[in-house]
Amino acid sequence: MALWARRAWRCLLQAARAAEFPGRPSGAACRAFAPLPLLPSGNDVLPWRLQAYRRVSVGSCSPPDSAKDGSFSSPESNLPSPVKQEQAKAETLPDLNAKVLYEDWDDIQPSSALEEISEEEAVQIIAEPLLPLQSSTLRDYVDHSETLAKLVHLGVDLSQVEKRQKAGQLLLTLDFEKDIKKILLFLKDVGVEDNQLGPFLTKNPYILAEDLEALETRVAYLKSKKFGKAEIAQMVSRAPYLLLFSVERLDNRLGFFKNELGLSVKKTKDLVIRLPRLLTGKLEPVKENLQVCQIELGFQRNEVQQIVFKTPKILTASKKRLKQTFDYLHNIMGIPHQMLTRFPQVFNSKLLRIRERHMFLTFLGRAQYDPAQPSYISLDQLVSLPDEVFCTEIAKASIQDFEKFLKTL
Repeated sequence: MALWARRAWRCLLQAARAAEFPGRPSGAACRAFAPLPLLPSGNDVLPWRLQAYRRVSVGSCSPPDSAKDGSFSSPESNLPSPVKQEQAKAETLPDLNAKVLYEDWDDIQPSSALEEISEEEAVQIIAEPLLPLQSSTLRDYVDHSETLAKLVHLGVDLSQVEKRQKAGQLLLTLDFEKDIKKILLFLKDVGVEDNQLGPFLTKNPYILAEDLEALETRVAYLKSKKFGKAEIAQMVSRAPYLLLFSVERLDNRLGFFKNELGLSVKKTKDLVIRLPRLLTGKLEPVKENLQVCQIELGFQRNEVQQIVFKTPKILTASKKRLKQTFDYLHNIMGIPHQMLTRFPQVFNSKLLRIRERHMFLTFLGRAQYDPAQPSYISLDQLVSLPDEVFCTEIAKASIQDFEKFLKTL
């Protein structure tokens, strides 16, 4: 029951008791009602309550001295004039009509998904595209994910990221402001350039899930090993997975190359600065190439140290390619081990380039690789110069002659 209805009933009961016991005081102030001939019943109860509430006035619920025709006389007639005027102002209430109230309630219709709308209203409805439950590409989620949209704007290639195991799922679970922004600020502080952040995260999106404190600890370790800020920035940029390695693993890798190659601390540091992926790649290919150089190619341990220090890529080169290049240089061209040790860069060149130029020099009678002989041609000149310079300065021929010769092969 509503609050106003309970108050009305309470005052009505008090008035009835006062009429039954005229000499008994009412006890508390309440609102009195005008004469009510009959109590309503059934469906008329609400209009009766509203009419009773409209006649509310401030005063005592004490019954009148006399009641005629079965009705109560209003107690307002016994009040002083100033009080009557104040009471008249206070009792002015809107004339509520139950029928109108019912009609107002009937006008309020509950909303329904089946409610019919006009064509004009239907055209104005803009439906948001549904988020796919599963997809094989991150492209379907870019329009729904603020994180992915910002990563794309940063330069991250999502088509490459999704090829990496569980990398796409990882990005969908991250919040840019909460999870990614702090990693970006960390990378910038390490020294990764703004235009390299996108390519960096394309290659290594997993760093976004790393603990920031752990990343800072790994950088602090490199600094403790006397790596400069610029050197650390270069290493991290060229080997994006470097900071995923724990301090213990980084320390073991540095120790491996120092002990296996017999290098000093400074040379070991220079080695990994020039080729930082030595710290992140597998060690098995490195061990196998070291054995190939010593056992199959016949280099001495000190020669291997010199070759590796000058050309670190030889440690990660294909064993097959390494043996084929050595075979052509040593057995066909007659280059001795000590000469190859002095110019190990030749192992980084394509075998086809070496063979074409050597055959052209042989055709011209200028294939002389002994430094004690006149018209000596170093291995560095043989493989590093552009075709035009090689032809004019080394072969003493025109580029057209070289191209015609290649057609005869």
